Amino acid sequence: MHIEQARFNMIEQQIRPWDVLNQDVLDLLVVVKREAFVPAAYKSLAFFDTEIPLPCGENMLMPKMEARILQEVTLQKHENVLEIGTGSGYMAALLAHKARHVTSIEIEPELKAMADRNLSNYGITNVTTYLGDGAQGWAGTSSTDGDTGSYDVIVISGSLPVLPDAFLKKIKVGGRIFAIIGEAPAMLGQIITRETETAYSTVNLFETNVKPLRNALTPSHFTF
Repeated sequence: MHIEQARFNMIEQQIRPWDVLNQDVLDLLVVVKREAFVPAAYKSLAFFDTEIPLPCGENMLMPKMEARILQEVTLQKHENVLEIGTGSGYMAALLAHKARHVTSIEIEPELKAMADRNLSNYGITNVTTYLGDGAQGWAGTSSTDGDTGSYDVIVISGSLPVLPDAFLKKIKVGGRIFAIIGEAPAMLGQIITRETETAYSTVNLFETNVKPLRNALTPSHFTF
């Protein structure tokens, strides 16, 4: 099948039916070529409605989920983003096209190297990747490294049993967090918005089942 036809089919048959109707987002899926961020062994699956394996036992999210995240965080050009879980760099590339700067954290050196290579090959210069464990929040680096210490948007690419308070403290008033919260098989994709210094609101978007972030904070199941 012609590659652009396959991309068109992905958008029309998978992504639109999942309530992704923002034309800017749909257009961006044409601009940022997903196949450029898919491992060579899985290029034929680039437009399938499935997670794609990555090294180190990780995977790319389904295309419809990547698109839905991009739509729901309503990024603006002046905003700074923190991404937890760089993977192949594709989500960072999408975010980078709509944001001022993306700081992306990856726990696996092999994946960080892959993402850096993919982003560089694609000519994307407003993403900074760091090797680290962001599952319980990200302490950040100095502002000279592009990390301002607080963010307009946080995108967490794996699931978490609970959302650590560290993330709530890292977004500015008016900022949004996309997170997948819960334990298999019942998880919810959510947008958490910081309304004021002390108040947050949560909107449940969809049910899903996504691999948890490594070292995610696990709540105690004991009651006293």
